[in-house]
Amino acid sequence: MHDRYDDIKHLTRPQYDDLPPMPMSDRAAQFSPFAALVGYGDAVAETARLVDSKAELTEDSAAALNESLNRLLAVIDERPTVKLTYFIPDERKSGGRYITKTGEVRIYDSYKRELVFTDGTRAAVEDMAELTFADEQQEKQF
Repeated sequence: MHDRYDDIKHLTRPQYDDLPPMPMSDRAAQFSPFAALVGYGDAVAETARLVDSKAELTEDSAAALNESLNRLLAVIDERPTVKLTYFIPDERKSGGRYITKTGEVRIYDSYKRELVFTDGTRAAVEDMAELTFADEQQEKQF
């Protein structure tokens, strides 16, 4: 079997007096991928990340939310369990996402206008979309 490199396979690497051989770690670095635009991939991924826009409440849903908040404030000392859907603004770009949290409300911070849950989660009143009491949800299921 004849190989096209048979004529040079027996030769040794050329050695130069003024140029020492390159270390293996540097030789491997020659073949690593080159990123001409550092951070470009991250920027594209951030742009592609989807966020929701904050929806405006209708008059009926705003009235229902207001009624639920007033009922909550009347019984807040009992630490009622509620299901709250609210908007969290995105830190990097306009928009955000809606999350639903079920938990016991500890206090209403009137200075910041936020509900504070027993686990420390805070939800601003202006970002709320829906608020229901846990006992009402159980009644609806039956």
